[in-house]
Amino acid sequence: MSMSSGAEGSHGALMDAVYRRQRHIYDITRKYYLLGRDRLIRELAPPPGGLVLEVACGTGRNLIKVARTYPDCRLAGFDISAEMLETARANIARAGLSDRITVAEGDATNFQCASLFGRDADRIILSYCLSMIPDWEAALHSSIHQGEGRHSVHVVDFGAGSGLPGSFNRGLQAWLAKFHVSPRADLHEALESAAAKPGRSLDYTALYRDYAQYGVLRLS
Repeated sequence: MSMSSGAEGSHGALMDAVYRRQRHIYDITRKYYLLGRDRLIRELAPPPGGLVLEVACGTGRNLIKVARTYPDCRLAGFDISAEMLETARANIARAGLSDRITVAEGDATNFQCASLFGRDADRIILSYCLSMIPDWEAALHSSIHQGEGRHSVHVVDFGAGSGLPGSFNRGLQAWLAKFHVSPRADLHEALESAAAKPGRSLDYTALYRDYAQYGVLRLS
C-alpha cells in the first residue's frame, strides 16, 4: 500500500517545514547520533560501474561519502522534500560531484529507480529514513522490488533502545518524536520476512545496545 497523492503531498510539505531551517545545520548536528551510517558505507561494496541509490537522500551527505569511497560507481538519490534537495544539489556541486551524483524528487513508498534515473540500482540505501516515513513498510517494499531483484538493500535506522538505560531511552524517544521520528520496532521482522524467499539472505545486527539497527538484505 502506498500513500495517496494527497498523503504524499502532505508528507512532503511536513518534511519541508521540519527541515526548511534545519537543513543548513543538519549534517553538523546529526553526525553525533545517526550512528552506523559510516559502517553501512564501508560495507556497501558496489560493483565497478554500478549504481548506488539512496532513498530519502536528504542533504546528500551519504551520496557524497559513497562517491568518494567508491570512485568507480555512479550515484542517485531522491527525496520528498524540495528543501532538502536544494541543499543536496548545492552540497554535491560544492564537492565537485555533479557529474556522478544525480538527485530528483520522489516518493519512497512508490518509486521505480529506472524511471527516475534511467537504470536499475545495484545497491539501495535506506539511512535513517524509515523512522520518518509514515508508511515505512511500503517504502521498504518499494526498495526491495526494483528491477529483477539483482541488488541489495542496506538499512540503518533507530532501534527500540532495549539495551539502553530506561531514563535515557525515554528521553531519546520523546526527543525524536519532536522531529516526527518513530523507531520501527518491527523492522527486523519485516526484513526477515523479505529474506525468507528463495535466493535471499539477511545480515542483521542491533548496534550500540539497540540504539540503532543495521541490516543488509541480499536479493540475488
